Amino acid sequence: MSTSGTTVFDLDLAQLCEEAFERAGGEMRSGYDLRTARRSLNLMFADWANRGLNMWTFEQAEITLLEDTPNYTLPADTVDVLEAVLRTGSGSTERDTPLGRTSLVNYTALANKSAGGRPTLMVMERFITPRLTIWPVPDATVAADYTLVYWRLRRIQDAGNGSNTMDVPFRFVPAMVAGLAYYLITKRPGPLDVERVQLLKQQYDEAWANAETEDRDKSTLRLVPRRGRV
Repeated sequence: MSTSGTTVFDLDLAQLCEEAFERAGGEMRSGYDLRTARRSLNLMFADWANRGLNMWTFEQAEITLLEDTPNYTLPADTVDVLEAVLRTGSGSTERDTPLGRTSLVNYTALANKSAGGRPTLMVMERFITPRLTIWPVPDATVAADYTLVYWRLRRIQDAGNGSNTMDVPFRFVPAMVAGLAYYLITKRPGPLDVERVQLLKQQYDEAWANAETEDRDKSTLRLVPRRGRV
């Protein structure tokens, strides 16, 4: 007997909500059921942004440096900036110089925040509209020759309508279904089925732990002791 030969399984919003409602002991029967499930799903995605690095939402972007300009507004869906470099040249002459990340407290302590030169530090200001501040402030030479390249963590896209698939890889589909089922059962009218709530919460925690453990950088970590006098 042959296998299917396909690897395209996914759930659109309607299928996802139907599965979650069934796990919660109910059925999705109305447009309101879909709306309330979609609202819960978007709230769950916001919670996922607080749980750690969702690696499928990593993106690379660039900013053209401007003379005497330390502050640069980032896309509104930016959760955080993970790394940033100053890039010069192209092709075989391209060179990247990493920027160190410092805290707002340390940046505030700098005596001369308007000092010009090649930036070496960045401050991620996580406002509603996030902003990146670099120091020293780009002078005329740097602004003409350098591009700021950064890797950001963006928000998971909204749930959308019934025919949309989610902005989530297949590895997280079990956690997404389990989490939505748990969210939905806590909103059901009438007496709360405590045993089912506890079961769905346990299933959600286990599915999330499995997905989170897999969703990580698997590169080799090498630690080298520093030699020298203490």
